[in-house]
Amino acid sequence: MGKWKAVHYLNQFFGQIGGEDKAGTEPLVRNGPVGPGVLFAELLGPDVEIMATVICGDNYFSEHVEEATERLLAMISSYGPDLVLAGPAFNAGRYGIACGAVCTAVVSRLGIPAVTGMFPENPGVELSRKTVFIVETKGTTAGMREAAQKMSRLAGKLLRKEPLGFPEEEGYLARGLRRNVFVAQTGAERAVTMLLQKLKGELFATEYPLPVFDRVPPLPPVEKVSEITLALVTSGGIVPRGNPDRIEASSATRYGKYDIGALSRLTPETHETAHGGYDPTYANADPNRVLPLDVARDLEGEGAIGRLYPSYYATVGNGTSVARAGQFAREIARDLIRDGVRAVLITST
Repeated sequence: MGKWKAVHYLNQFFGQIGGEDKAGTEPLVRNGPVGPGVLFAELLGPDVEIMATVICGDNYFSEHVEEATERLLAMISSYGPDLVLAGPAFNAGRYGIACGAVCTAVVSRLGIPAVTGMFPENPGVELSRKTVFIVETKGTTAGMREAAQKMSRLAGKLLRKEPLGFPEEEGYLARGLRRNVFVAQTGAERAVTMLLQKLKGELFATEYPLPVFDRVPPLPPVEKVSEITLALVTSGGIVPRGNPDRIEASSATRYGKYDIGALSRLTPETHETAHGGYDPTYANADPNRVLPLDVARDLEGEGAIGRLYPSYYATVGNGTSVARAGQFAREIARDLIRDGVRAVLITST
């Protein structure tokens, strides 16, 4: 038989177009492997040829999801591939969402296998894991070779239609699918064995891992609210007109700090929302609906709070990874504690 044909999807950075300044790049195609595609071509071996690389800027994709997906899918299908690779995206949220969306479209509409790679906390994982094979990667590009090796190995098995083992054996993230298998021990025996291993402090592997959520113990209530400095923080994307810090509409990688020292309320002429996860009509008509500066000023005037912190912090929670959100929180909290802020009013959407 001839070679299997593959197409590779990359963002503007890995596609060697440019950095964040080129994140608005529209879908385009290059013949043959580009960037990490050269490594994939080596690992996939002589039986697989990367015919083309399709590229799209992260911002363009996140702001034109349906259109970008259609255009990329048309480019991909024109090569008649047997396989599509995407990324790996590591912990880059916008990139991960795009990789997942492209692979989902390929699997559901072209009926061919697609493989991508992401860090488990990438927001693209939860959006695509039930449809797409997502190889687990490290959080940064330091894990590129390891990720490419695992993706190539899995892709080869899918092309050859070889039976796959469990996710932990093959290196991909669990897809939430359950498969019946026969084992020597009954469920009761296996449960008791695991319990004994746990009691002895030995290693064991659960057959049904539960999600792990952060548990943050609440602080005691503020005793004299009328004497404190209160700060406003929002994940609802309220920013000065024009979004000067270019906070992304989805999978934010940054936040902004904006002066409100001389403002009694926000207006449509001065502020807007950058959030891409809800209808912006009402927030843009009255930004105070998301960031309640007007009410906070009333409380300040009435003496219900000591004073309002002269700046607010804003980002977009839509698709933003837990790890990135935690980073934002630590940095913002450090600034506020340094400036003597005793309480924070955090608003969402």
